[in-house]
Amino acid sequence: MNSILAIDRGCRAPPDESGPPKVWARFQRLTPHLLLAITTLGGVLRAYQIGDQGLWLDEAFSVWLAQRPVGEMIDWIVRIDQHPPLYYLLLHLWMSLGRDEIAVRMLSALCGTLTIPVMYLLGHRLADDGVGLLAALILAVSPFHVRFAQEARMYTLLTLNASLALYALTRLLTDARSAELSLGQQLVDLRLARRVARTAQGEAVPEGEDHPDDPQEPYRHPDACISRRWLPLRAIKTDLAWLGYILFTAATLFSHNTAILFPVATNVLVLGLLVAQRRPHPSASPMVPLAPPSPRNWALAQAGVFLLWSPWLAGFVAQSAGVYQEFWIPPPTLETVAGTLATFLSAFLPPQIGWLRAAWVLYAGLALLGLIRLWRQPGRLALLLTVFLTPFAGELLISLRRPIFYTRTLIWASLPLYLVLAAGIGRLRSRACALAATLMLVVVNGVSLRAYYADFQKEQWDDAAALVAQRAAPADLILFNATWVQIPFDYYFHTYNRDVAEHGAPVDLFDRGVLEPRMTTSDLPRLRTLIRDHGRVWLVYSHDWYTDPQGLIPSALEEKLGVREQWDFHGLQIRLYAAQ
Repeated sequence: MNSILAIDRGCRAPPDESGPPKVWARFQRLTPHLLLAITTLGGVLRAYQIGDQGLWLDEAFSVWLAQRPVGEMIDWIVRIDQHPPLYYLLLHLWMSLGRDEIAVRMLSALCGTLTIPVMYLLGHRLADDGVGLLAALILAVSPFHVRFAQEARMYTLLTLNASLALYALTRLLTDARSAELSLGQQLVDLRLARRVARTAQGEAVPEGEDHPDDPQEPYRHPDACISRRWLPLRAIKTDLAWLGYILFTAATLFSHNTAILFPVATNVLVLGLLVAQRRPHPSASPMVPLAPPSPRNWALAQAGVFLLWSPWLAGFVAQSAGVYQEFWIPPPTLETVAGTLATFLSAFLPPQIGWLRAAWVLYAGLALLGLIRLWRQPGRLALLLTVFLTPFAGELLISLRRPIFYTRTLIWASLPLYLVLAAGIGRLRSRACALAATLMLVVVNGVSLRAYYADFQKEQWDDAAALVAQRAAPADLILFNATWVQIPFDYYFHTYNRDVAEHGAPVDLFDRGVLEPRMTTSDLPRLRTLIRDHGRVWLVYSHDWYTDPQGLIPSALEEKLGVREQWDFHGLQIRLYAAQ
């Protein structure tokens, strides 16, 4: 942890003094220890009860895909899924450690935990240590992020990659060399940087090793104040930031298809800074203002991102066409957007709590204070607002044609919101007020986390499979209405080694090349043929609101059989049909 902080600090502008200058000063020496404690807290929250519930539908699908050979996996992803392959490939490797609920979810927990120190670095780079620590703390105790860190899906990987790309971008925007030096130049100049370090340490520079542009004056490198221990990394930090931005932006795109809005956001920001550069904005802040990189460097970086992502372009187009043709997400409303913001702030907050409104007043007040603090730093304010608003606006615009607005896909947009809240706490003028606001925020999220751990329920495929395995006979038929729900059912049912025939309605698993084919009247003859020779049929009925909204499957079964018993589980029903 100390090495992370040492690499990031170096020679920086004075800390932001638009807020209280001394509130967090006493904590500076404790920063590495506090960050370690916050990261540990976040890791513990993400690991707590991680395996207590069974895999639900999407998680079981992740495991099913990750178990395939890589070539077959990619083929299935393009044909039936709506996500890029990076998470599935990582899970494919990760499952060498185990395939139970804890093992497959720990990859997401690890990604979520690693995002916490990156959040600190973002806050530290954009403001100071206090904002960095507060932003890391808000992320660590966020119920929204804890929930998805306990799910075998790609959302915490998406957040980690986006945070790393965003951190690399903030380094570029706060480093004048990103505009002055050609991309890759510092790698060439590493030898010169080492000579500079010798000058900084008071050593004599051999004749002929002075800066070539001015042989009469020894070259004073911007990093001359740092120790020689970190010089090799600091000397090429701009090039490393460029490399980080390119790699992690591409990784973000490989994490989720809606992350195409991340490079949209960064390009909007940089182009805006290039335009604003021609009309300088007076700033009262002592911090180094954000400045855009050179257009040439930026264009090369975008080309690098596209080059790395281009192998997935055909898959992206194929998946996008499938989503455009048919998808299950309903059109967004104002209530949907408001619900997303509430989820970002404190998901699972019990509505019956008397001080619920006070919690939202707290968040609104801190956000307002954060915006006031950032108002004197227009570049930083523009960065956070652009990264926050662009994915919202993008998904809403796309949803005018095909609804895709979904809270979990916007998870990386929560990061700038947390940074604004942290800046708001840092704006408070006294240490007591700042600590009180921090404590209130932690308490609110603690209440939400308690509700999450106690009340949040995943689909109960483990219990349903156990019931059928205990009662089914070899001559029975197990029928699935939404064909891909066979995946989570079989994940548990096959552990009982029961040999019972299984079929899907309207078709068997993926026979139509789509995840959830809908039942129509033209599919009824096949269904009647399937059940003709069976005296008992187990119907696994789930997601029927989408796949069988007319109730065609139960009606067809009741033509020949009667409902003997029915069991309700969270997310599904088990119905036993038998001859009367």
